Amino acid sequence: MIAVITVVALATFSTRVLPFVLFRSVQPPKILFIIEKNLPPMILLLLVFYCLKDTQWSQSPYGIPEIFTIIVIIVLHVWKRNAMISIFTGTCLYMLSVKYNVFSNLFL
Repeated sequence: MIAVITVVALATFSTRVLPFVLFRSVQPPKILFIIEKNLPPMILLLLVFYCLKDTQWSQSPYGIPEIFTIIVIIVLHVWKRNAMISIFTGTCLYMLSVKYNVFSNLFL
């Protein structure tokens, strides 16, 4: 177990240090600036698609809890510009709406 932890720690450390070593005296390529700017939103979009992949769009509640939560998260994030508030509120809202079948009761 100690050997595995040591190897994982060294691999993680080396991947964090490598860019600083490589680009110490050389200007990084322009593509890295594009990736740095666009990677976080692309990852979040990928997570949204992953979360929606098992949604039952043809059965009650027809994905309404997911859509409602996404809309609330977008509005909250545009308003407050705080990712932690958006993520925490969205997670709590979705879990509560699914647990208590808030939107399923609308289609009975």
